[in-house]
Formats: sequence, structure tokens, C-alpha cells
Amino acid sequence: MKITVFASGTGTNFEALVKSEIGPKIALVICDKAGAKVLDKASKLGVPAFLFRPQDYPSKADFETAILAELRANDVEWIVLAGYMRLIGETLLLSYPNHIINLHPSLLPKYPGKDAILQALSDGAHETGVTAHFVDAGMDTGPVIASESIPIEPHETEETLTAKIHEIEHIFYPKVVKKLVEGKLK
Repeated sequence: MKITVFASGTGTNFEALVKSEIGPKIALVICDKAGAKVLDKASKLGVPAFLFRPQDYPSKADFETAILAELRANDVEWIVLAGYMRLIGETLLLSYPNHIINLHPSLLPKYPGKDAILQALSDGAHETGVTAHFVDAGMDTGPVIASESIPIEPHETEETLTAKIHEIEHIFYPKVVKKLVEGKLK
């Protein structure tokens, strides 16, 4: 069972996945940002990376076709999004039905999209959390796999809440991914 991780940023969730029990199953990192810290982490952890620049392709379908070739060359069965800041298009969705998952820093369906942590704080919410969900054509609209809530303290800041959410993500996501790839979650 081989997994690829798509990431656009620092790669802290990628690193948590690699250091977990599923780490040996991670065959590849896909990244759309030159200079992203996830690329350095992948190199240090011995995981091959495929870097692409979307602007070098005529369309999303074209760059997803290039990604698909990489996935097939590495016999990838699961796509795990970990801070990948692009919507997945039809090319990958049709090739990996119900085998693409995402981690989102809220209790979906509340606060989808960007800035979910800030949205929760601005809304005066008393709790938030993390959600793992299957990816569909929408933004954070796919079926929920699992979630975990955390309270928002009265004087919480974006920085403190982000730190709490990351701490939970790094434990929660590897457990969910492990159960999924082992067929223990549907």
C-alpha cells in the first residue's frame, strides 16, 4: 500500500505522517511551491518529491495529468492532502475515487476554506477542532471520516489556537490515515 502526500507549505503534518507507523508507506511528496519547507523535510527524511509549477502548464488538467503519471510510476494507491492549497480537479478525482483525503482545521461543515482558525475566533465559537474528510470537487465538502474537537479558551489568539490545533493534527491524522489504508475505516 503506497501513499503520496500533497503539501504546499511547511510540511509539519507530512513530517508527523512519516514519523508514524504509516511512514514506510509514503512513496512520494507532491508539491506546487518551489522553496516550500516540505521539500527540505522530504529530502532529509529520504522521501522523493515531485515539484511542479502550475503556471508551466496550460491547464489544471495538464498539471494533474503530469501528477497522475508520477503517481502511477510510484504505484500510489492513496493521496493524502496535508496543507495542499489547491482544489483537486477531475483528472485526479476520477483516477482516485474515495482514495483522496484531506485534513482541515475546523469541525466541518463549519469554517471551510482558508483561515478556518481565524473564522472560528471571529465567530466567537467556543470550540473548534480538526476534521479528516474524503475529497470531492468542492472546497472541504467531502464526506467526513473523523473529527476531534478542542475548546477555544476565552483569551485565545490565532497563534495559540493554531499551535493547539497543530498538536492535535500531528497525532490525529496519522491515526486516521493508518486506519483508512488498513481498511479499518470507511
